[in-house]
Amino acid sequence: MRRQLAGVVTALLLLTACGGEREAPPPTGGTVKIAINGWAGYEASAAVLGRLLEQELGYEVRRVELNEAESWEGLEKGTVDVIVENWGREAEKKTYIEEKKVAVSAGRNGNKGVIGWYVPQWMADRYPDITDWRKLNKYAHLFKTDKSGNFGQLLDGDASYVTNDEALVRNLGLDYKVVYAGSEKALIKAAKLATRNRTPLLMYFYEPQWLFTQIKLAKINLPPYAIGCDADAAKVACDYPPYLLDKIVSRRFADTGGRAYELVRNFTWTNDQQNAVADDMTGGLSADQAARKWIEANKIVWKDWMPA
Repeated sequence: MRRQLAGVVTALLLLTACGGEREAPPPTGGTVKIAINGWAGYEASAAVLGRLLEQELGYEVRRVELNEAESWEGLEKGTVDVIVENWGREAEKKTYIEEKKVAVSAGRNGNKGVIGWYVPQWMADRYPDITDWRKLNKYAHLFKTDKSGNFGQLLDGDASYVTNDEALVRNLGLDYKVVYAGSEKALIKAAKLATRNRTPLLMYFYEPQWLFTQIKLAKINLPPYAIGCDADAAKVACDYPPYLLDKIVSRRFADTGGRAYELVRNFTWTNDQQNAVADDMTGGLSADQAARKWIEANKIVWKDWMPA
């Protein structure tokens, strides 16, 4: 009987040893819900992250199209696990991270964000002082449109984007009216037309942004940003701050997301890397096709994002 027991124990030990030598398959941990905000750079980041979650870790990815404010609400409702690219949103951080405690930061995503006012480069060449905000009233007549009436037009994107422009126009005493184009695509179309047809345009825009690889825009020098100058939204009279963009996740996902959360936390890339994917997306590839192309060519970059 003892011999039989010994044989069984030996067999179990051998089986355990053999099993220990095998590489366990990656767990398929269910579904990861990524918010998709409406600009190409964000979509590029989400496409690469989503493709890696599916391809390398075996997760199902659900892409949820929302604006920035709705994405934060989704963290609380359970309809969103991940915001890939957060531009400040200090009010939302206070509400959802500090007060309600339903969200947490998952660290920086590596992108350095710039928001500002831009004109086509040909305008800066023709009117060298136009990039000085104190000279903008001198040129307001150039920017008049049907929508701006007797004022120069400052073209913004989606009204849900991070913007202080209405307060800036008012507090700097500028003869301009903010007009909302409604989307990033509309801003890009306007910039291309103004460059090609040499028509005046003053617009809200930002980096990282693939468009800068195709056309030249000149940034307006607004009053320099200083810490606290934008503390009161109604009294803002300074430029936008530099943004070190970060990732936001639901607290539930941070606690239970396992390897998916580890990948999200490790994900970090440069403006140029994001622009390369976004540029391919605007050149005819779908977001997933552009992500696959980048992933195939950049394993040396993303292998360091993979969970241990």
